[in-house]
Amino acid sequence: QVQLVESGGGLVQAGGSLRLSCAASGRSFSTYTMGWFRQYPGKEREFVASINWSGGSTYYADSVKGRFTISRDNAKNTVYLQMNSLKPEDTAVYYCAARNYYSAHANDYPYWGQGTQVTVSS
Repeated sequence: QVQLVESGGGLVQAGGSLRLSCAASGRSFSTYTMGWFRQYPGKEREFVASINWSGGSTYYADSVKGRFTISRDNAKNTVYLQMNSLKPEDTAVYYCAARNYYSAHANDYPYWGQGTQVTVSS
């Protein structure tokens, strides 16, 4: 079991940056694959990025490649999402999630945070 709490969301102008954090508590954080997803109003959650247990493998949605960077600090039980060159279409609620193995499918993740709102103004 792992509990996840996101922070770092907010309002930013287009072209700006934000860094999201996801703090985990509970056992075995360092063994989990961590993912970031986002959700638009009335839509299903979509994959943004994921990182394996060691941080050695990362995956990104095409829409954020080159602009977002996922990283983790296992000593701090925290995963990050650095978001640069933000666009209005990045406006969404962002969630972190955990599971045992890599997946880009939200339904595969059993553990979720409460979400943090990111709003990018044009």
